[in-house]
Amino acid sequence: DAGSSVEEMEFNWDEYLEDTGATAAPHGSFKHVDTSLQNGFAPGMKLEVAVKSDQNTYWVATIITTCGQLLLLRYDGYGEDRKADFWCDILTADLHPIGWCQQNKKILKVPEGIKDKIPDQEEFLQRVLKGACSAPANLLEGLHRGKNPLDLIAPGSRLELQNRRDSLEAWIVTVVENVGGRLKLRYEGLEDLDKFDQWLFYLDPFLHQVGWAAQHGYSLQPPSAIRSLRSEADWQEILKKVKEEEEESSVPTDLFKDKPVIGVHSFSEGMKLEAVDPMAPFVISPATVLKVFNDKYFMIEIDDLRAERASSQRYVCHLNSAGIFPVQWSLKNGLHLSPPPGYPGQDFDWADYLKQCGAEAAPQSCFPLLTSDHGFKENMKLEAVNPVDPEEVCIATVTKLKDSYLWLQLEGSKKPVPECIVSVESMNIFPVGWCETNGYQLRPPRKAI
Repeated sequence: DAGSSVEEMEFNWDEYLEDTGATAAPHGSFKHVDTSLQNGFAPGMKLEVAVKSDQNTYWVATIITTCGQLLLLRYDGYGEDRKADFWCDILTADLHPIGWCQQNKKILKVPEGIKDKIPDQEEFLQRVLKGACSAPANLLEGLHRGKNPLDLIAPGSRLELQNRRDSLEAWIVTVVENVGGRLKLRYEGLEDLDKFDQWLFYLDPFLHQVGWAAQHGYSLQPPSAIRSLRSEADWQEILKKVKEEEEESSVPTDLFKDKPVIGVHSFSEGMKLEAVDPMAPFVISPATVLKVFNDKYFMIEIDDLRAERASSQRYVCHLNSAGIFPVQWSLKNGLHLSPPPGYPGQDFDWADYLKQCGAEAAPQSCFPLLTSDHGFKENMKLEAVNPVDPEEVCIATVTKLKDSYLWLQLEGSKKPVPECIVSVESMNIFPVGWCETNGYQLRPPRKAI
């Protein structure tokens, strides 16, 4: 309605923080956002730059700092002297990767201001370029020049998404929208059908460049939820089309170089643990390792003892998956563990339960160490995805902290949501101002009437 859109326009984070007496969670606590903002150029990289006083000659310069498409450079030879630093616009300046002059028969020549400091040019260049890191050629030349690598994941780009129910399978997804690295993805072959769309941050461990499945011996199969929508022949035709168009829809592979590496797990089938269901991250429940796919992936199922249950909550995990804990973790942290549906009585006891099930608890050594060194504190504000409706990004308040986990109260969601349990490493939480920076609608808080 019109009233709510007026409220949406009026929301201002600074005023809101002042009114609520709260502080914003520190930017540095959102590592995935930090990674997404790196424009591919980093301080310390070297490049060859035209010398201002003599445009036909070039000299080696080092990047001091970056700011969007601007680079602050210093010619090598000035040492710690900052007075000759200069800004360059990547889109317009005459900048090249190391080795370009040699390949293009251009002259490398010491600029006038430091001639006396460099008696032997060859020896100097050998010394400063030994082990040096050149600025990436693909960001200095051609189509991608000056672009933030993130912008290269444009609508229409294709990726492969691993199946959350069977990690040995993947299927092609098309990028519908890219909001600051948060991608709205649609399964290839579904055209305008948005019912199965998913939002994932581009560094999500289950998201890969096209060709990943074939490279790693995984099969390309549409997930079971959509398989019946097309015939087997149609799916094969879709795959063929994707292969033919691979060139124009592919995403540069170096975009994924900062993706978390998945380690080797030591879980076995039948082990019990405590878990938070990623689709409904509001409670901690007993769970079982249902299946081990390989040394990277295993499937867990939230325990449900009811005879008549219609479906089960099961999903694929890896060693660093969020929301899996050793047995008794809740008890040790003074948290409530929800007994499995159908469990007799309200007082859940792990020792009795393990005996009843004839199961063993997954040993502590299976789980990654949790850290409390992350910068988040109670009552801090941030922006967070609503797990029930991932289109929504809401204002969130940290209500509780345990190890590397936050309890978040979301404000302004269309339907009220219980407190969510998220990892401090979650790629579904963002710093204050992230939505505004990326032109995305933040759900404003409800006004007291």
